Amino acid sequence: MTELRHLRYFVAVAEDLNFRRAAERIHIDQTSLSRAIRSLEEQLDAPLFVRLPRKLYLTPAGLRLLNETRRLLIRFERIKRKVRQTHTLYQAPLRVGIADDIAQPKLSECLSTWRIVAPEVPLELAEMCVSELVGALKSEEFDVGFSFGTNEDDAIAQAPAWRYRLMAVLPFSHELANRQVVALSDLLAFPLLSCSEECLPGLLWQMRAIVRKYTDRATLAGEAYTLSGYVTRIAAGVGVGVGDEGHARTLRRSDLVALPLAEEEHITTYVLHKNQRFGLAEPVQRFLTHVGTLS
Repeated sequence: MTELRHLRYFVAVAEDLNFRRAAERIHIDQTSLSRAIRSLEEQLDAPLFVRLPRKLYLTPAGLRLLNETRRLLIRFERIKRKVRQTHTLYQAPLRVGIADDIAQPKLSECLSTWRIVAPEVPLELAEMCVSELVGALKSEEFDVGFSFGTNEDDAIAQAPAWRYRLMAVLPFSHELANRQVVALSDLLAFPLLSCSEECLPGLLWQMRAIVRKYTDRATLAGEAYTLSGYVTRIAAGVGVGVGDEGHARTLRRSDLVALPLAEEEHITTYVLHKNQRFGLAEPVQRFLTHVGTLS
C-alpha cells in the first residue's frame, strides 16, 4: 500500500532532482529515500525517474505523479482542517511554517510561550524551504512563517522577529580556535564556506552583505544546502564559517568552536505572512504581536 510519506518523499526528490539534497532537506537517510522511491515505482509499475550517472530526470509518469501528488497533498491538508473544525471543542490551528532549518532558542521560546498565552489556539508546525513557505503563505495553506528572508513580494509581508550576534565557526583544530575573540579580517583570511542561494537565500544575502563590508576578495570554500550540511563541512575542515549565536548554542558539537567576533554584526530572523486586503485574522494578528514581544 502506498503511504503518504512515500509520496512526500517523491515530491522532495522530484523538486530537487537530486537524492542527496532531497534526503538532507527531509532529514532522512539517502539509502532509505532511494529504497522508498524504488518501492513506489514497483507499486505503480512505472519508472518515475531516468537515472543517469550525474543527472536525474522525471519520466512522463513521474511528472504526472508529481502534479497529482501536489494536488492530493493540498487537498489532504484541507481535509484535515475541515475534519478538525467539525469538532465543536476544537479551534483551527495556527499553521506555522519554518524555513531555512531555523533551530534558534528564540524560535522555541516563541512557540512554547504562545502555548501559555494562547492555549486555545494550537500550533501546527511544518518545516520547508523558503520558496515552499512563500507559496504556502500565498495559497493560505499556512498562516505565518519564519525565515532568514526572501525576495520582496507584494503578496508577502516580512518583518524582523529577532536577531542574534554573528559568530565565527571553526573546526576544533583550527589555528584561530584558541582565541577568545576573532576579528573578521583574520577569519576572512581563510577560505569561507558559503550557503546555497537556492536553498538558503536570505541567510546568504545577510552573510554576503556583512562580508563585503570587510573585504571584496573573500575566498570561498564551497557552499552548503542546509545548516546541518554547513556545520558538517566546517567540522570536516572544508573551510571556516560564520553563524548566529542562537544556532551556535543549539548546534553544540565537540568538533566545532564558535567564537565571538570583534565586530558587532548580526543575523536577523524574519516572520512572514500573507498581506490581506481586509485585515489579518485575529489569531494571526495575536501571534505577530506575540513575536514582537521577543525581539
